[in-house]
Amino acid sequence: MKLYAEHPVRALVQIASDVLALVWIYVWVRAALSLRETVLTLDRPGELLESTGQGFSEHMTNAAEQARRVPVAGEALATPFSGMSETGESLTSAGDAFRESVASLALTLPLLTASLPLLLIAATWLPARVRWVHQANATRRLRALAPEARSRLLALRALSSVAPSKLVGVHGDPAGAWHADDREAVGALADLELRRLGLRGF
Repeated sequence: MKLYAEHPVRALVQIASDVLALVWIYVWVRAALSLRETVLTLDRPGELLESTGQGFSEHMTNAAEQARRVPVAGEALATPFSGMSETGESLTSAGDAFRESVASLALTLPLLTASLPLLLIAATWLPARVRWVHQANATRRLRALAPEARSRLLALRALSSVAPSKLVGVHGDPAGAWHADDREAVGALADLELRRLGLRGF
């Protein structure tokens, strides 16, 4: 499979564009991963809040159990501690909700950060490279054809892909010359198509 042009300048431009595309992808993926790490550092306050709530709730529950052991007034003494235990559970729930929000942000923000630049690459550089590779390899497969048939096919492709100003530079009526099988004009049109793709003649 041919990935790069045969003419040095065109091949250099293609290699440079590929390198830039890969650097672009790497930079934005790294940025997304760094953003994820930064967002995950926000998980620490939620973790502390959750841990504090659990510890507070456990201590108050133990205190309530100890208070219930006091004769006669045990249940009355345990009631405030039970209420404070519920406060600890609320803290735990708040910490848990905070951590879930951080985890959600740590997933969505990096995805958004990386996906938009990657979609830009997928919509611009990638189609152009795939199209060139397809056309170049299809052109190279024309080697199996007879020279005249090969030239006519390349000339026909030139009529639909090369800029009109360049076509007119070859012949005043390039389409008419192709229909009339003007070999000189057909050959020149075929060369135009090869130059457009950065390929050498067969």
